[in-house]
Amino acid sequence: MGFPENRGTYWRGRFKISKGKYGRVLDENGIRFRTKREAKQAADAEEAKVRGRTWKDPEAGQIAFGEYASGWYAGQDRAASAMQNYRRHLEENLIPEFEDHPLASIQRTDVDAWKKKEKALYAISSVMTWRGTLHLVLEDEVDDELISANPATKRRGRGKRASRSRDRGPEKVVTDPLGILLCPERASLFSGRDDEFVAVVTKGCTGMRWGEIVGLETEFIRRAAVRVEWQRYELDSGGRESERCPPEDDSYRTIDAPQWLTCLWTGHVARTQPKPCACHANTYMFRGQGVSRTGEIGAKVVDVARRAGVSTGTVSNVLNRPEFVAEATKARVREAVKALGFTRGGGAVDRAAHWRRNGFATWLFTPATSGWYPKKAPQDARPVPLLADPWPGVPVRGRGSQARADACWVPVAKGLTPHGLRHTHKTRMEGFRTPPKLIDERMGHIDGSVQARYSHITREMREQLKVHLTVEWEASLDSRLSMCGSSPVSVLDDLLRDRLRVRQ
Repeated sequence: MGFPENRGTYWRGRFKISKGKYGRVLDENGIRFRTKREAKQAADAEEAKVRGRTWKDPEAGQIAFGEYASGWYAGQDRAASAMQNYRRHLEENLIPEFEDHPLASIQRTDVDAWKKKEKALYAISSVMTWRGTLHLVLEDEVDDELISANPATKRRGRGKRASRSRDRGPEKVVTDPLGILLCPERASLFSGRDDEFVAVVTKGCTGMRWGEIVGLETEFIRRAAVRVEWQRYELDSGGRESERCPPEDDSYRTIDAPQWLTCLWTGHVARTQPKPCACHANTYMFRGQGVSRTGEIGAKVVDVARRAGVSTGTVSNVLNRPEFVAEATKARVREAVKALGFTRGGGAVDRAAHWRRNGFATWLFTPATSGWYPKKAPQDARPVPLLADPWPGVPVRGRGSQARADACWVPVAKGLTPHGLRHTHKTRMEGFRTPPKLIDERMGHIDGSVQARYSHITREMREQLKVHLTVEWEASLDSRLSMCGSSPVSVLDDLLRDRLRVRQ
């Protein structure tokens, strides 16, 4: 039972919380009681709550947010990608704002004020992601009975109607089937190899996530499908380290592929002969770009070869053994060297074991889709300078590239991101009227509704989807042929020639 405690000028109520631990009665009047009787009654009432397991420690909410968040993060057991995101959100956005705030003192108005301040500096999509992490932390505080309600919970139907749309990020840009062909071609023109073409086509026609593309190992290429078993996720180490981890939300799956796509994969493996990487000893489908590739760099041998209409071996002979090359060929190569501003070693980079997310998206994918290099101090955003021949143009690199250019690209899908190709694939499947069950399987999503439990995927559904993908792909090749019958990208050039023979 509770007991009163004489403090000289007032009485205080005490009650037992657990063995050796006693608490003080704290009500709206504080801890001071005028009489012994009042203190005893209040203490009995609190101890009854303890025995009934309804008592909450009024001082628990005085723990600082920073202290609780640090313990909360240490107790999480999630994938490396999720843990990295949690840590970044806490350290960069939440703890700097709420670190010294007692948990019980954080009000909805504090959260709204923080959100308004962040929206003035960052994209709304980023702010909403950080708020989601804040809500998750505070919700666990509610479960731990440290606070009674979550101040980061969104209230629906409150405020101006316009506020609903303001809290949404911009609509994701998608592209059409021809864009799924043109964007990879341009990306390969930047890289000087076929990997980017095959990888971007794969992403646009399977909906695989970026990490799943980077982490795709050759052993998971099937005769008519690809198996998603792993992904590679970059850690906060300058982009040079990545971790092999399960796909997001454990979305292991087998993605059906039409014959033309599996032929593209097997042909790529046969050409590149990938070897196990030194860092993980796994054999990956796609090779990394150079670790020093950040923005415009000098022209490469492959650029000279494309300009001159010869092989890279011929260019090497002109540079190293000119006596073995015909005069007319040497003249073409030397003209290309001069036009492109090629210097020995100017385009040489060390190969990385895996792609870097920022390097691929910023310096290959974005210029390919928009036709513009992004802003990078001290340079502003600018069109990609091109030599118009051969079509669709060879990017000019190095000093004075703008002056040497005679063309630039029009956008294919300005604002398209690598993840936007995942949106594109889902949108195309909905256009095919593909059953939702099959869409969810390909995308790695789970529909927990009762309706989903009563629908199933048949072989006919799978075959029909592959037919639709094949029809769109062939139509894209036909459209590309109408623009030009050849391509500087060797794998696409072969596809165009094969398609032309079929049509004839």
